[in-house]
Amino acid sequence: MELNSDFTSRVVVHSDQLEWQASPMKGVDRRMLDRIGGEVARATTIVRYAAGSQFSAHTHTGGEEFIVLDGVFQDEHGDFPEGTYVRNPPTSAHTPGSDEGCVIFVKLWQFDMDDRTQFRKTMAEELASPVDGVATAKLHQDDREIVTYSHIDAGATLTSEAAGGIELLVIDGTLTTGSYTLTKNSWLRLPEGQSLSAVAGEGGAKVWMKTGHLPFASAPSV
Repeated sequence: MELNSDFTSRVVVHSDQLEWQASPMKGVDRRMLDRIGGEVARATTIVRYAAGSQFSAHTHTGGEEFIVLDGVFQDEHGDFPEGTYVRNPPTSAHTPGSDEGCVIFVKLWQFDMDDRTQFRKTMAEELASPVDGVATAKLHQDDREIVTYSHIDAGATLTSEAAGGIELLVIDGTLTTGSYTLTKNSWLRLPEGQSLSAVAGEGGAKVWMKTGHLPFASAPSV
């Protein structure tokens, strides 16, 4: 399967307008944003766990990165409430589920295959002091990418001229960039060579963003 797999094109997906699709595991549904591959795929997805649902134990051969958007995600490593950012590198394993139900934004098979750094962060606790109405936390940086989380005041502008592509998810609030208005759970991907300038709406915005990574995008090596 290929979905939004042309990384030289701009993509905007208002994910709340998509229908939920069943995964192979009962009680776990998803909204696909981009994908290269079948059930083993380089994928960016919003996943919903029903209360009491659980995936079987599995190893993330290509790594897994996720944000908890709602509820509490759980595995044998602990509870991960809303606002938690997690990186499970290649070769890591777990048995994920949720007693009360949860929604996560997850990226699979997008790691450096030699990465072995595993961590979790409460994103809001990492925020630096605001500059021109934008408070930003650097969640992760390596030779391939930079991952950030920002709180943007109403009317303030989030900008980036990062090389290697830009990708963002609006976690809350609204952003306007060009002719697009991005609302909660809207996802934007800009190809290498395009810059970002986005203005927050009346209620401000909370935004997860990754830059620099698109030149490394490829199908899983299995």
